[in-house]
Amino acid sequence: MTPTALFAAAPLPLLQNGLMVGAILFSLGLVGILTRRNLIVMFLSAELMLQGISVSLVAWSRYHGDFGGQVLVVFVLSVAACEAAVALVFVLQAFTRTGRLDSAAWQSLREASLARSVDHEIPAIDAPLPIFPRLTPAGVSPEPDADAALQREHV
Repeated sequence: MTPTALFAAAPLPLLQNGLMVGAILFSLGLVGILTRRNLIVMFLSAELMLQGISVSLVAWSRYHGDFGGQVLVVFVLSVAACEAAVALVFVLQAFTRTGRLDSAAWQSLREASLARSVDHEIPAIDAPLPIFPRLTPAGVSPEPDADAALQREHV
């Protein structure tokens, strides 16, 4: 059996399933990057995005009956392993300097000549603050409740 016979073009549903899995992995990684501030979770989310792209490349490669996408995935995974080692060094360096894994820890790794950048929170929507009941000070009678006069004492 020739190598091309073993690696024949795949049907369309197999391509669609592969692309769907790749899109789901990429989307989960993107949500993790955008919503988390923990350096390790952000790093794992980036790796998840990379795996989603790799699954999509393999699906397209199998659909077209070509080894090119799979060879590219092997190179991508080898580069990702090197990137993981370098990123782990940065994460450990930030943790040893600050003692926390918040993404704001990267501020301590900047050069001394660069200005410090600070994340600002998104301003809250103008909404009325809720009114919570308060206890009266000792020895003072509480104010009568306006709604209590509308209710009957006995049912």
